[in-house]
Amino acid sequence: MSSTRSRCLLSLPAAAVAAMTAAGAAIAAPPDALIAAAKQEGQLTVIALPHDWCGYGPMIADFQKKYGIKVNELNPDAGSGDEIEAIKANKGNKGPQAPDVIDVGLSFGPSAKAAGLLQPYRVSTWKSIPDSSKDAEGYWYGDYYGVLAFEVNGDMIDKVPTDWPDLQKPEYKNAVALAGDPRSANQAIQGVYAAGLSAAKGDASKADQAGLKYFADLNKSGNFVPVIGKAASLAQGTTPIIVRWDYNALADRDTLKGNPKVQVVVPKTGVVAGVYVQAISAYAPHPNAAKLWMEYLYSDEGQLGWLAGYCHPMRYNELVAAKKVPQALLDKLPPATAYKNAVFPTLPQQDATKEAVTKHWDAVVGANVK
Repeated sequence: MSSTRSRCLLSLPAAAVAAMTAAGAAIAAPPDALIAAAKQEGQLTVIALPHDWCGYGPMIADFQKKYGIKVNELNPDAGSGDEIEAIKANKGNKGPQAPDVIDVGLSFGPSAKAAGLLQPYRVSTWKSIPDSSKDAEGYWYGDYYGVLAFEVNGDMIDKVPTDWPDLQKPEYKNAVALAGDPRSANQAIQGVYAAGLSAAKGDASKADQAGLKYFADLNKSGNFVPVIGKAASLAQGTTPIIVRWDYNALADRDTLKGNPKVQVVVPKTGVVAGVYVQAISAYAPHPNAAKLWMEYLYSDEGQLGWLAGYCHPMRYNELVAAKKVPQALLDKLPPATAYKNAVFPTLPQQDATKEAVTKHWDAVVGANVK
């Protein structure tokens, strides 16, 4: 996630999610034995889940109410790298600072598995998660995705940019920010990749270097603002243009209610989709609560909860085909045409980008993002 998980308030409250779930979703109930074991543990420790990210606020509240299990929330503004470090730092710690579960960028799943930091678990809806977005052994599994977009303060920006080259124009001086620190945050790393993919005319092999050059030029021109973009900084005008996941930007648009006016633009080129993944820590103090949390997230109810936060859940196509997604929710999403050119970077591409950006950002771009 981002090194902040860019703030975005939710589009639908928990009650609305519960109501639409009851109206049209048949939820596979987790095993009674798992529920009992999880309740015996009594607690679930999560990390890097702001309530205004992807529907998590209502979902956490609903999970606690549904099962009577306390959710202990660590560092909501942590990035994916921070989540991995939290597992490493608490291997021998069964206390409240040890995370049970993580939600990280796709590239962090395999590396965490290789480092022995995860334990496998296959949820009951396992077969409906695309093979390309999960570890065959169940160590990590895709949860939702979005595309990188421009979130624009329409009260400050008269001419809204429509593509990556536009952001280099003099009219956007002191205007453009990333929604995280590109040295550690998946969202920001993917933002660099997306800009590079556009600059490289779609050549993925050149996207990471082209992205670094793109932001180096943006920084030299004075257009880049080395501040982590958030809803507050957008509204205040500190970062009137933020590169962030579409679901964050769309939810901000709803939350700010026209003050300021928010425009969300999916760029014409360099449309990069990002998948986040769930996993359970190998050292989880509450392993059964962790498994029950996964069952909840991948149930119809949990998937619709993510969708209410504008995140496309991994079982989205299945739910739409089964007519389990309320029309009112579909109407709040951008048109499908905005996503027709979306590119899903492969794991090797993401790994290469992460290595290039985290290692060379300081030397090439020279902007200390805070």
